Amino acid sequence: MTSLKDVLSAALLFAVLALSPIEAFSQATKTGASGLPVPRFVSLKSDRVNVRIGPSRDHDVAWTFVQAGLPVEIIQEFENWRRIRDWEGKEGWVFHSLLSGRRTALVTPWDDAVQTPLRARSKSDAQMVAELQANVLATVDGCAGGWCRVHGEGYDGWIDQTRLFGVYPDELID
Repeated sequence: MTSLKDVLSAALLFAVLALSPIEAFSQATKTGASGLPVPRFVSLKSDRVNVRIGPSRDHDVAWTFVQAGLPVEIIQEFENWRRIRDWEGKEGWVFHSLLSGRRTALVTPWDDAVQTPLRARSKSDAQMVAELQANVLATVDGCAGGWCRVHGEGYDGWIDQTRLFGVYPDELID
């Protein structure tokens, strides 16, 4: 004899399995209030960007960024406010006009002791043209095949995509 608990458990399992593909599709195509994909990487437009604890000027400032160009990830949108996450995982709200679609990246900010090779071509055996220290800010020109073309003050070349905060693994950027 089947109990009510067994029937409800089976129904719940069926509902979860039936909705999983729909949920996966909606996550892959999620857009925010701006009509752009969420999550996505952007950069700070200004040398002074207040990050607030909520999506309005009435909310307290949690901290302030003091360097333009830093990459942040938009993880949520509410009207003209963007919830962002930095490389350390800290989250807060920023007014949309303080952000830029310009793609930048930080080189290995999670490991101060490492130097990252910058290559002449997008191959691990290509000539090394420089070694970049942790936290170097780079402009991302494009990414394909696990490599990103980057440039900055005094350098230009290719870097392993996994060494950057500001691009997703295997993300294609034209």
